[in-house]
Formats: sequence, C-alpha cells, structure tokens
Amino acid sequence: MTGWYPVFIKEMLQFKRKLLRLGYIFSAMMAPIIYLITFGLGLGRTVKLSEGTDYLTFLLPGLVAMSSMNNSYSWVASSLNLSRLYFKTFQVYIQSPIKPFSIMIGEVLAGMVKGVFASLLIIAVGFVVPSKFSINLIFVLTLLLNCFMFACLGVITGMITKSHEDTATYSNFFIMPMAFFSGTFFSVERIPMIFKPVIYIMPLTHTNILIRKTFIDMDGAVSLCVIIFYCVIFFVIGSNLMKKYSE
Repeated sequence: MTGWYPVFIKEMLQFKRKLLRLGYIFSAMMAPIIYLITFGLGLGRTVKLSEGTDYLTFLLPGLVAMSSMNNSYSWVASSLNLSRLYFKTFQVYIQSPIKPFSIMIGEVLAGMVKGVFASLLIIAVGFVVPSKFSINLIFVLTLLLNCFMFACLGVITGMITKSHEDTATYSNFFIMPMAFFSGTFFSVERIPMIFKPVIYIMPLTHTNILIRKTFIDMDGAVSLCVIIFYCVIFFVIGSNLMKKYSE
C-alpha cells in the first residue's frame, strides 16, 4: 500500500515547479474568471432564478465543480499520456515493484490535489465578489468526490489514448459538453425533457446538484449515490487498465 507514495511525490514535485510560475496560477484562474465576469457579473444581472437565489450565488458552486473537473481530469490524462508515449517513464513504474493498484492511487491523489487547488482559487474569488456564496460540509465532500471521480476518468483516458492529440479529442467530446450542459451555468430543470436522460447520465450534473445543497434531500441522496457509483466504476476500470498494461 505504501507504493503509491513515490508516484504521488513525483507528481507533486512537478506540480510544485509549476506553482513557482505566476503565469501558471493566472492561467488556472483565467477561464473561470472569464465565465464569472461574463455570466455572473454581466449577463447574470438580468437572470432571475425560480429558487429565489441570485444568479452569482448559483453560478459560483458550478464554476467550482467545473474547475475541479477540468483540472483533476486534464492533469492525470495529460501526465499519463506523456509519460507513456513520449517520456517512457510510466514503463518504469510498471517494471518496478509497485503494484498497479498503488500507481492508480498515486495518480488519482495527485489529480485530486490539482483539482482542489484550482477550486480554492475560485472559492477565494467567490468570497470577494458580492454574493451569498458559502461552503458547508456537503460542498467539501462533493468537491473531493468530484476530484476523485474525474481523476479516475483521467487515468482511463491517459491509458487508452494513442497520441497526445487524442487527449484533446476526448476532452472535446466528453469534458467540454459536461462543462456547459450539466447545470454549471443554468439549472438542469430548464433543459427540454427530450435531452434530460442524456444530461442526467453525465456525472458532473450530479455534482452540480449536490454541491448546491445545504442538506441532503431525496435529490441530493440520489446524486450522491450516482457520484459514488461513477467513482467506483472509473476506479475499477482505471486499475484494470494499469494491471493489463503491456505496451
């Protein structure tokens, strides 16, 4: 079980080098800040929500969910893809006396740290702008589960892609649609009924539902179960891909 630690430390050392560059921090905040200004401070003033919540307060948890998804997923997917196909460092992991299960844990934990860090930047902004944004235990739990879930999905993508360009292709087909149609910028209740079955299959939809809850009701309990289900499925698939790796 301790085999995950060297993998995690290696990823964290790379992350630390990036943190020392101010440009990296600004780039991590750029897209969410643009969305916040455009939708929250601009268009949001004309948006009225049926729940009685101002739009900026509604938007901020969605931006946290989206940012944690993007960063947890992209960090792991890109790192694994590059280490497998270009730097050939992943093969060192496989040949070392570290079990695939431990490699999986190390990569996922590293992705979670990246996702939580990016989310903290948005949370900090959320407490500065004029809104009723707040966090609670459900918010924190949902954030951690979301980071875990998409870090596991990043492992799957990083293991099955055949080139670095394939990583962007998977992001365009799966991550980007979730960012815009899973309740980040508007309530999924406003989506036409014909599209709702597809929307509710997307894991980020349930993150956006749960992260805005102040207590666990029936909808929140269902979303929590769905998120845990995806976490288990993605983790098992990613672990099996590492176990069967023979490249």
